[in-house]
Amino acid sequence: MTTLRNASAHGLTWTKSSYSDGGNNCIETAAGQLVGVVPVRDSKAPTGPAVVFADSIWGAFVDAVKAGAL
Repeated sequence: MTTLRNASAHGLTWTKSSYSDGGNNCIETAAGQLVGVVPVRDSKAPTGPAVVFADSIWGAFVDAVKAGAL
C-alpha cells in the first residue's frame, strides 16, 4: 500500500462517496485519474495523506460493501 503525503498537492479531482451522510463523515476518491490505482482520502482532511489502492483491490472492496459482506 502506498500513500500520497499531501493529497491536495497532486492536482487530482476528488469525488465524495455517494454514501456520504452529508456530515463530512466520508471518503473521497480520485478514481480513474492515475493508471492502475485509486487514491482515497478522508474528506475532513483534504490536505492530509491519501491511501493508494490497486484498482483490483479497491474494486473488490467496493463489491464486498455493496454485497453487504463488510
